[in-house]
Amino acid sequence: MKPAIISFVLAFMAFSSCNNIDPSKEKSHQMKSGYSEVNGINMYYEVYGQGKPLVLIHGGGSTIQTTFGRVIPLFSKSRQLICVELQAHGRTGDRDAGLSFEQDADDVAALLKNLKIDKADIFGFSNGANTALQMGIRHPEMCGRIVAGSFLLKRDGAFEGFWEFMKNGTFEQMPQQFKDAFLEVNPDSAKLMNMYHRAANRMISFRDFPDEQIRSVRSPVLLVNGDADVASSEHAVAMSKLIPGAKLAIIPGGHGAYIGEITTLKPGYKDSDFIVPLIERFLDEEPGQ
Repeated sequence: MKPAIISFVLAFMAFSSCNNIDPSKEKSHQMKSGYSEVNGINMYYEVYGQGKPLVLIHGGGSTIQTTFGRVIPLFSKSRQLICVELQAHGRTGDRDAGLSFEQDADDVAALLKNLKIDKADIFGFSNGANTALQMGIRHPEMCGRIVAGSFLLKRDGAFEGFWEFMKNGTFEQMPQQFKDAFLEVNPDSAKLMNMYHRAANRMISFRDFPDEQIRSVRSPVLLVNGDADVASSEHAVAMSKLIPGAKLAIIPGGHGAYIGEITTLKPGYKDSDFIVPLIERFLDEEPGQ
């Protein structure tokens, strides 16, 4: 299997009360961070910018920054970003249950309620894209527009050999960038290993999204996929036909290169390499466009 493809696979596999914002944790882009009790776990989040809320949901095995660190400064110029870390990832706690896209969606919805945000646009990447679509399925009243980047909704949508690699993958093959990023924010190697196993087991036991669920999404949806992504372009096209009125963008490149996902970065990258303007145009469209 090609090294680049292995990187994409591992990125996907290691793939997703009381509100305590700490104003002292101000960073660049006016970031505030906090924790919120949601469905029995303490969930970490960051808030950037002002304006209409946009929720960012990271990929598997990731932190907020490994997935979205390059585009947060761009999106936060005109929006309020609510960036989350999902169960067992980064600074967020774990529960005595495996990971699921449905539970992740319920956790994000609970966080938004705790933050008193009635409705928000959603942008999820990789496993986070599946969670974003589960938000549209399970919590439609809370969703404005949904962007699902590098999604995979059916087992037969992945490239040949993907599921066999999932079954035989090891912790040693997990991208070092993911390990370093986790330990930087949560210096506990046991929790890192736990996150890896949680994420790997979810993908090993992955089940197709039923067609009727996919068809039930009523939010405006933009599907984004790389032409050398985990899911095939044919899968992306097929899913775009199932979601009512969905738009589809096939972008040259691999798993997350279009937003600067950390394993895809090349020396000398520029903001103009990323598809933020395309996503913002979709988010800013008037109803019916």
